[in-house]
Amino acid sequence: MLDAVTTVGVVVIGRNEGQRLVRCLQSLSGKGFAVVYVDSGSTDDSVKEATALGVNAIALDMKIPFTAARARNAGFQHIQKISPNLKYVQFVDGDCEVMPEWMDQGVAFLEMHQEVAVVSGHCRERYPEKSIYNLMCDLEWNTPIGEAKASGGNALMRVKAFQDAGGFRNQLIAGEEPELCVRLRLAGWKIWRLDVEMVLHDAAMTRFSQWWKRNVRGGYAFAEGAYLHGASSEQHWVKESRRSLIWGLLIPVVVIFTSFFCWQYGLMVALIYPLQIVRLAMRNKKESKPHPWLLASFSVLGKFAEMYGQLRFHYQRVFGSAIRLIEYK
Repeated sequence: MLDAVTTVGVVVIGRNEGQRLVRCLQSLSGKGFAVVYVDSGSTDDSVKEATALGVNAIALDMKIPFTAARARNAGFQHIQKISPNLKYVQFVDGDCEVMPEWMDQGVAFLEMHQEVAVVSGHCRERYPEKSIYNLMCDLEWNTPIGEAKASGGNALMRVKAFQDAGGFRNQLIAGEEPELCVRLRLAGWKIWRLDVEMVLHDAAMTRFSQWWKRNVRGGYAFAEGAYLHGASSEQHWVKESRRSLIWGLLIPVVVIFTSFFCWQYGLMVALIYPLQIVRLAMRNKKESKPHPWLLASFSVLGKFAEMYGQLRFHYQRVFGSAIRLIEYK
């Protein structure tokens, strides 16, 4: 059993998570961890609920544009004041429940592998059966075990490595964890994913509009990540950005252009989309994924949302317009 009081601190972030936040904080209670909850402008009783559970709760100044990255950094700074000698910090999203054995196993791995800066485990969707959108989240998080390029928002980090890297970039509205992992790996650290249950996530995504916004945010993150680190040896999110560019913009432009001269040619080019759906569906079947055709269709459709997100990033970058958070809840 780890010495929780002196070893691990927990930073939980949230915004209008309601009972999901209560469940999250309850999964951390009674274990001796120093826990800080950072609220980003909730209009529900999130801060009140956290305080009632004995958790240190702080609220971000909403006069400054907030991001998850900024919230995590603020939580880390606050928890260092409470417990300045912590070796590890666990970042948790407020819609997640932390599994009982995770901390012990995550810390044990970091203790044995001093070259590893970040470790994560399985992130499962709580209700994958409730919607195709929840199911896609569950499948998205089922990444390979072992050394990895990045972690998600729920991860256990070595405090020294986190500090040396300068923490998260406050201004990133999405993709702040992979971006931090890029800097950590460039500094010689390793990222690892364990075959251990870490959190149960409650996406609560039941509408197409939520799924669309989430993919727009993903495209925005791809574009910004490639802009920041695409020229480095990491080639961070260059392939993802290029893929969205091809399927979400280049092919539609070719379809429209060729249709001006001959609509049959335009139609022939457009057939690449159903052919891609067939190819992806066959691959999904081979991998025994549920709803292979539906997943393939959403995969192709998602490229248009990602492309829109990329355009938003580049427009804001060129014209200097205000950065706005893209929320799907």
